[in-house]
Amino acid sequence: MDSITQAVLGAALQGTVLGRIQGRRSLLYGAALGTLPDLDVIIRYADPVSQMTYHRGFSHSLFVLTGLALLLAWLVGKCWPGKGYTLPRLFLAFWLVLITHPLLDAFTVYGTQLFWPLQTTPQSWAAVFIIDPVYTVPLLAAVGYAIFKGVTQRATRLLTLALVFSTAYLGFGLAGRMAAEQRFQAALEQQGVVASEVRAVPIAFNSLVWRVLAKTPDGHYYEGISSVLDRQPPEMQRLSRNLDLAEALAGAPLHQRLRWFTDDWLRYDQVGDALVVTDLRMGIPGNYTFRFNMAHRDSQGRWTVDVPSVWQGSGPGTMFNGADLALIWRRIVEQQPPLPLAVWTDRYLGVSPVEGRR
Repeated sequence: MDSITQAVLGAALQGTVLGRIQGRRSLLYGAALGTLPDLDVIIRYADPVSQMTYHRGFSHSLFVLTGLALLLAWLVGKCWPGKGYTLPRLFLAFWLVLITHPLLDAFTVYGTQLFWPLQTTPQSWAAVFIIDPVYTVPLLAAVGYAIFKGVTQRATRLLTLALVFSTAYLGFGLAGRMAAEQRFQAALEQQGVVASEVRAVPIAFNSLVWRVLAKTPDGHYYEGISSVLDRQPPEMQRLSRNLDLAEALAGAPLHQRLRWFTDDWLRYDQVGDALVVTDLRMGIPGNYTFRFNMAHRDSQGRWTVDVPSVWQGSGPGTMFNGADLALIWRRIVEQQPPLPLAVWTDRYLGVSPVEGRR
């Protein structure tokens, strides 16, 4: 999630647990501690694939953060013994503030290595978008009230209510994701399509309209849009993952790491002489956040693996296209006309027209 959300979540938690002792300072301390795991972004890597896949690593490990919470609780209790702290209460406050950061991150689609150093696939529960005002604003309002009025009994109740609401909203997002996947699976089955894997991800700033992906055993995938308010089957299109192009990257360590990090939700495209690898999980149809140039054809037509670079036109800024956002927000309540999936794909992928549009 974004840094503001992580800060107000940490402030709300520490204010609830330690506000009686620390007062307004608990909000400041909690906000700072709540953003601590994201300091791993200051580590610079040699290429964007490493930058992407090592983020949310060791600093987001539940094992590491539990140890850090215990250390901080011991240090605070030792350095300020007369402040009314108890070791269990300190540990509870610091532990909640620290571990809720990666847990909240895991509710987004990016991928969080909760169990580092174990090399399990990063957790990506895709219940909320990385910026969601419905989650953040109640916490921000409660923290703002506590700053203005002090961490009084009333403020503590408001902080608690905001935390309960935000947690319930995550549950709403998970339920929405599962419902979107079931609707899409049913629509595919009606067309006689067998899907080997289906997953839904929220689209820009809400948990009501979902982008759904489905892999098929023949190396294709379906991409579609589904809203909780839909009365008709979701619009969708059939595309190829172009897995034959992936053979050019066989044995490349960074390609293998990218496959592991994304749970192999990758598409391959030849654009000119470049081999572009796309993470299908993030973005809108055809406008994907993470795309990498990973190889090129030499003068003899042979593929040469390159140090990955960011493909032109990709990146987080693609999420803020005003025209696209207007279409997405309209799509929450209006299924007709459907979103122009094919137009989006042609505009952003830079490849030949897509096949099998439905």
